[in-house]
Amino acid sequence: MSRVQINRRALTVAAAAGLCVLGGVAYTVTAQSGTTADGLANLPATLTLTGVVRDFKWGGADARNRGVNESGGHADFEHQPGAGYGHYVGSVADQLDSDLKPVFAGTGFRVHTQAADASNRNRMPVSKSYINARTGDRSGSVGTSAGGSLTTSANFGQWFRDVPGVNMSKTVPITLVRQAGTNIYSFNDRNDAVYSARGGFFPIDNDLFGNSRNQSKNFGFSFELDTTFAYARNAGQTFTFTGDDDVWVFIDGKLVVDIGGVHSAISQTIELDRLNWLQDGQRYSLKLFFAERHTTQSNVRIDTTINLQPASLPTTTGLYD
Repeated sequence: MSRVQINRRALTVAAAAGLCVLGGVAYTVTAQSGTTADGLANLPATLTLTGVVRDFKWGGADARNRGVNESGGHADFEHQPGAGYGHYVGSVADQLDSDLKPVFAGTGFRVHTQAADASNRNRMPVSKSYINARTGDRSGSVGTSAGGSLTTSANFGQWFRDVPGVNMSKTVPITLVRQAGTNIYSFNDRNDAVYSARGGFFPIDNDLFGNSRNQSKNFGFSFELDTTFAYARNAGQTFTFTGDDDVWVFIDGKLVVDIGGVHSAISQTIELDRLNWLQDGQRYSLKLFFAERHTTQSNVRIDTTINLQPASLPTTTGLYD
């Protein structure tokens, strides 16, 4: 991989003294001599990233129990985990497969207590050899019995692949907006120009298979986002996801955010300087895999100090190319 020159000064927050709040944590914002009110104005105001949405019909046990299952429905969508609704980890393997898709590792283990860092941001509750610990980290607790968040490997293998008769797909863009005076880029469905009017992250209402049975919205879909970035050591690069239901984030093919399960909005942060194999100035992939598979809400919020760039899109179904 070719090396990339990193402008350290451009990655330094340089606004008038004050506070920037991200994920409930206050960060000090300091001024630099001779800068404008927004000392990072040379950074792009927005980052537009395009992902692939795949639509599924309800076929899970909860859909059948309520009589809203659909012909051709998928067993994981409108599925109630055996150990109850909640946050599950360990459903996917630590490494993407040869197709760069998540690998089914089991039905998941329910999280009882969130792990956190010294800034009180949730972090992955299970230790990984490739993610360095830091002073001030707080441990979480996870159950030891399989919780039934997913059903089977074959079913999960359809989430992020086009499967005729099982799902339909189309491309969907999202726009991350830079917070003034910082290098933090955010997408928040609650204030996004498109999604705020929809009451959440609902990219395919009245589209593809149509809305979920007896609903005014489409609650059964997955979303795959493929990006690249240049790593800058000690530049404070972070990625935070807040939402529901399942989300897994992989950097350079390794799992760094694990928020599986059917649950209300949950947040998790990865600090890139914890990833002990990344090389300063090199480019890497960041892939996000998300699923909305239960009625009531669909929340997506991304906050990152990484200048993410679009990567090549996977194939979508021919009708919607």
